[in-house]
Amino acid sequence: MGGAAAVAAALVVVPAPAASADDSLTEIGITQTGDLVAGGGKIFVSGGDRIAVTDPEGTLIGAVTGLSGAEGLAITPDATRLYAALRGSNEVAEIDTGSLTVTRRFDLAEDRCPTHLSLSGDRLWVGYGCAYTTYHIGVAYLDLSAAAPEPVRFRVSPMSDAPLVAAAGNTLVVGETSTSSGNLEVYDLSGSVPVKRGEIPGRFSSYMTGALYDLALTPDGSTVIPAFDYPGQYDAWDTTTLTKVRSYGADEPSGDRDSPTVVAISPDGAQIATSGRFYGKVKLYDTATTAKLYTGRSPAQSVMPGTLAFLGDTVYGVVGFGCPAPQYTCGFRLWRLDRAALPGSTLTMTAPADAVALEPLTVTGRLTLTDGSALAAKPLTVTRRLPDGTSATLPAVTTAEDGAFTFTDIPPVAGTFTYRVLWDGTEDTRWSADSATVAVAKYPTSITLTGPANGTVGVPLEMHGTLDIGPPPAGDDAVVLIHRRIVSDNRARTIVLTTVSPGADGSFTFTDTPAEAGTYTYGAEWKADQATVYAAAKHQLKVTAAG
Repeated sequence: MGGAAAVAAALVVVPAPAASADDSLTEIGITQTGDLVAGGGKIFVSGGDRIAVTDPEGTLIGAVTGLSGAEGLAITPDATRLYAALRGSNEVAEIDTGSLTVTRRFDLAEDRCPTHLSLSGDRLWVGYGCAYTTYHIGVAYLDLSAAAPEPVRFRVSPMSDAPLVAAAGNTLVVGETSTSSGNLEVYDLSGSVPVKRGEIPGRFSSYMTGALYDLALTPDGSTVIPAFDYPGQYDAWDTTTLTKVRSYGADEPSGDRDSPTVVAISPDGAQIATSGRFYGKVKLYDTATTAKLYTGRSPAQSVMPGTLAFLGDTVYGVVGFGCPAPQYTCGFRLWRLDRAALPGSTLTMTAPADAVALEPLTVTGRLTLTDGSALAAKPLTVTRRLPDGTSATLPAVTTAEDGAFTFTDIPPVAGTFTYRVLWDGTEDTRWSADSATVAVAKYPTSITLTGPANGTVGVPLEMHGTLDIGPPPAGDDAVVLIHRRIVSDNRARTIVLTTVSPGADGSFTFTDTPAEAGTYTYGAEWKADQATVYAAAKHQLKVTAAG
């Protein structure tokens, strides 16, 4: 399972990418998911007939194929060997992580459906058993230092599916996953045979738990953190005294709490990562103080159980599309939470709720460390998303000595605009970003039209007008429609007379020579566009016969 196996992963420092701090999704070619571990600069995700392999950027670089029901994974501290539980063929495969080839297979025909793995020293612990069958269900271990390891079983309480296992130090924790209310069994490994210390919570305690989906053990084996889907928090238990010592997320508002399904501990034990069934959030906490350090929103509904792991300062998970956890068959992608484990920064921005197209709007904000101290002289990337969904990068801005920043933009059209400001962070400080939405209204245009009060048949009439469609002034492509209405001999006739293009100052002129007497009404019309509203003006005069 991901939480326990991740503890064994080697701590690899991954350089911060320079291009962007955005989280990434990667198609990894699996339609089922079982586990995720990280080590040696690679991410390994098991799923059905394969194990997908990516680099730290989330790019798919290979796969181990030809497997049968690949489920739990475990990786050696030096990240040279990977172990995979093959539930379909009743084997555990040993894989060279450099060549991505299977080097050994261990037969578990007598311990069918091996599902969950945890590696501690030379012992590889296996939780095995086919759900709701007559086959034996329990835990065994393989001594990997032997030339031909054979599974060694020991007695655990009766269970109805392959149990979760997590081993570290002198502690082994075994958890049942197939019941609506579960307990953890804790074993002492200091001797040659595992000795049961007790259960968490005690079988007759008043502590209520829900179904168990994941568990993580600190690197020294002193504390276990299970993911029971009830209550909506992550409780840490001392594996010696079997008492609860702290909780993560217990003080969060009810609307921000979730049904726990995933938990992982960083290789140094300093942070834990969690996620729940419904809200798609990954949260990082300080292991010792329980302070929340980071929250990332998943681009999908759920992070799948067992699939959170740390690699350097980045956290990786598998997200499911089209199904909520704990289902296991839907679309899956690898999600990279870039530099999530680094000390954080905070970027806040304030934009006006409303603005007008073609008029400047100003956005302000501030960049600080999480303790409130300013981050001065830091370059920020500003992007603008238009109502049609297209995005563009605006001129960069730099924070002042107090961390403040300001930028001004002129919306070219009306509609809903989204502005996003990003600081990409450094090798020792996590990036941060903020966004704001602005409702941009159309510019209130105006048009005027003037001319003589009277006219004579055959004598040209000159009309003058001005169009104001906002800054900048009307361009060469701005067109005013001119129409004329004549009322003569009790008949009314209206035609489009011409079109004119205003000058740089918005002014325009046109001439018409009346051919008959009557009442003339000239109209100038601006048809509006994506940035401006409709505008029209009229001028009326009498035209009489010559002489």
